[in-house]
Amino acid sequence: MYGHPEDRAIDDAAVMAFGQGYGEPATRLAPVAIVIAAYNEEGAVGPVIEALPAEVCGLATVSIVVADGCADGTVAQARAAGAMVCDVPVNRGQGAALRLGYRLAREGGAGYIVTTDADGQYSPAEIERVLAPVVAGEADFVTGSRRLGSQETKDLIRRAGVRFFAAMISMLTGQKISDTTFGLRAMRAEVTGTVQLEQPQYQASELLIGVITHGYKVAEVPATIHRRRVGSSKKGQNPLYRLHIPGVNNFFYGLRFARVAYGTWWRERQRPGSAGPALSAAEWTGPVESVARANGSGPGSVETSATSARSARPADPAKRT
Repeated sequence: MYGHPEDRAIDDAAVMAFGQGYGEPATRLAPVAIVIAAYNEEGAVGPVIEALPAEVCGLATVSIVVADGCADGTVAQARAAGAMVCDVPVNRGQGAALRLGYRLAREGGAGYIVTTDADGQYSPAEIERVLAPVVAGEADFVTGSRRLGSQETKDLIRRAGVRFFAAMISMLTGQKISDTTFGLRAMRAEVTGTVQLEQPQYQASELLIGVITHGYKVAEVPATIHRRRVGSSKKGQNPLYRLHIPGVNNFFYGLRFARVAYGTWWRERQRPGSAGPALSAAEWTGPVESVARANGSGPGSVETSATSARSARPADPAKRT
């Protein structure tokens, strides 16, 4: 699961503090753990947690917030809203925070993990749609897709980027994926302990490629991404000046995402047991079969049996969550 010893050391300390803070409840979690990585999301994280369902697919839920070096009131607000909070003193990035959240959920006894963002862009009502195929045994990992569902953004560059990276990762892995960066996902908890997760940021592609190349069944379902209504995005900020300039930010985000995606694919390709090179352009559509129409909304979900294997080697020092 870890690529660097220092990451394990930080997480070990955080897991110990979490266990000491919550005691027995930290080892007897509800069947479904909803994991949220948060960095300075005061004003947004509270309403997000309060809107989360107490039960999904007939199973009780617990909310776990990993506060990634927050310097505002995120921790206090998340606790007040009812979440279990793991307060990490150093800001490492969304990927590191989610990896820690996966571990807390898995070692705490949760059978399923759902991820959502702290900024309120994903609908709590769609959590059941994403989790249902996993609970039913139809998939090991399910991600929402704005291209199968809907999106409120008018950013044409970002829309083009979603399509470009979907085509890129589909080509590399041999499995058709329509949306590689959607933050609302569900998976069997043990899946998170078998793939290598070393990216501090842009972890969506590392997790997705790792899951596919390990042979897990991956599915997509229609989902919606809303515009952020509180605060501003931390993605792709100018590394020199931390400027929030949408066009420049999109450029840096795309550059870093591509680096992580290709690096992960290359790393997995070298892994013992990898199934070898990616499929050709004519083959990558692969065997696609319907997984269940998602509550009558959207054009339907897609499931593909992940039988390919390959991978990558990345490392982006970018922080933020």
